[in-house]
Amino acid sequence: MSRPPRIWISNETPAPGEIVRIRAQVVHPMETGFRFGPDGQPLPENIVTRFQAMLDGELLMEWQPETAVSQNPYIEFTFAALRGGLLRMVWTDDSGDIAEAEQEIVLAG
Repeated sequence: MSRPPRIWISNETPAPGEIVRIRAQVVHPMETGFRFGPDGQPLPENIVTRFQAMLDGELLMEWQPETAVSQNPYIEFTFAALRGGLLRMVWTDDSGDIAEAEQEIVLAG
């Protein structure tokens, strides 16, 4: 995961209770272990195995992708903005590599 994740937030300053939509994508090959390299040997499995989204340390959602997910996984989710805080998203793959993205959410009003 050499590049930082791309994220889009529908509103970084939502009103209390407003639904916030998050779109996030990480660059990752999602190698299943079923393909062969130029040398005829199988390419080792290396997939994103865990995605977590937290708001001020409280888990909003968790996703555990499997081999059927295509490369550069994209995820979209929503949550009700009941309070502001640091939105932190973390992707972890088989090899232990981690990609992170953070954005402050500030309630309007």
